[in-house]
Amino acid sequence: MTSDDLRQGQPAATPAPGSRRVLRPLLSLLLVLPAAPLLAAPEPAQVVPEAVALPASSQVEVSAPVLELPAQATAAPAATTPTATAATKPAAAPAAAAPASSLRQKADAAASATLAALLPHLAGNDNIPLLDRSAMFAGDVSRLLAAYDLTQGVPAQSANPAEGRVQQVLRAAMGLIGTPYRWGGTSAEGFDCSGLVGYVFRSALGIELPRVSREMATKADAELIRDRKLLNPGDLVFFGLRGRVNHVGIYVGDGQFLHAPSRGKDVRVDRMDTGYWGNRFVQARRVDL
Repeated sequence: MTSDDLRQGQPAATPAPGSRRVLRPLLSLLLVLPAAPLLAAPEPAQVVPEAVALPASSQVEVSAPVLELPAQATAAPAATTPTATAATKPAAAPAAAAPASSLRQKADAAASATLAALLPHLAGNDNIPLLDRSAMFAGDVSRLLAAYDLTQGVPAQSANPAEGRVQQVLRAAMGLIGTPYRWGGTSAEGFDCSGLVGYVFRSALGIELPRVSREMATKADAELIRDRKLLNPGDLVFFGLRGRVNHVGIYVGDGQFLHAPSRGKDVRVDRMDTGYWGNRFVQARRVDL
């Protein structure tokens, strides 16, 4: 129905006052209902980090280290059995070998000291490089050490004065290994064969020998030896061709002799029973010491 349907002069109908009171709460309720979920939402709780508790197995305890000895170590030592006694006996063998090892070490140290003392003289001859000359010297010392049984210990001092004088000669001769050959040389700067022999006997014992090898071979007051099997350390050994002496050296034992070989070579030790010198041995002389 519209206002045109009303009769003229008749006012339009208006709602009663009571109905207005009822509509107002309803309208308010309709406006409030959409916001009801927001109004009803609780206030968010404050976030508090939760403490994490470590399990008992993962907790690290710092404490002083405690060493626990095995029960066998802390227990009182048991009575010695025959088996344990037998196990300790092999230890005596290394102890017995200690003196031999000590002597070998002393010999090696002596060889090293001799090499150090001779190195300044080794450079006197430019014909052979220093390293080659040092290698030759080391080989001579090794052959001499191999000729002696150091495991037998140091022999007691001999009561025979002649043997002690022979050792003086040998020590003086061995100390000159590595000295360069020099024709006509009679000093530690260089030797020829007879100059070396004369220097050794003069410096060790004060004995003067003839200057050349042929005169040494005919020295009347020295015992003549023709069989090389009868040689003793310290004897003068002579070499040559067709009975004519042209070389001399000092016998050091075990078929070896020390000498100054020839130009370009050094004082060294060679075998006299084989090789070049084996066929040139003529005779020997034993100087009265």
